[in-house]
Amino acid sequence: MQDDHVDTLISQWGREMPRLDTDALAAVVRIQRLAKLLQRQTNHALAEHGLKLWEYDVLSVLRRQGAPFEMAATDIARAALLSTGAMTTRIDGLESRGFVRRRASKEDGRSVIVRLTRQGEKAIDDALATRLAEANRALEGLSGPARLTLNKALRQVLAILEQDESLG
Repeated sequence: MQDDHVDTLISQWGREMPRLDTDALAAVVRIQRLAKLLQRQTNHALAEHGLKLWEYDVLSVLRRQGAPFEMAATDIARAALLSTGAMTTRIDGLESRGFVRRRASKEDGRSVIVRLTRQGEKAIDDALATRLAEANRALEGLSGPARLTLNKALRQVLAILEQDESLG
């Protein structure tokens, strides 16, 4: 297997400070570097559909709900890890593009319900197909069992970090 950027970095630390245990650092730096590269790949793939990642995120939250593809704006914000203020701005942008419509909630007049339009549904379905193809391309060097192992390890790390986040 060929060395990567992180191997060089860890080797340099090992030479300078041989007593350091750098295994965790190597994994974290690889994840961070992967995140940057995957973000760039995702942005490029979504640009082919005229979408930005934040648009994809909001549209996918709605699409995953099933018909009629609607939910309260505050729930979308929670699912997309955004503030309600940021969500309002994003919904404005998506509405101006014809991807969503909003209406006041019948149950709570202060709440806004956001619904995916047919145009929004087509946009997210097309973008999802590209996103899945890109994800498969990114992991094409891994076998099915290796992908499962990777997912299990990443799930464990994410669970720990999300738990820490919720405590502080």
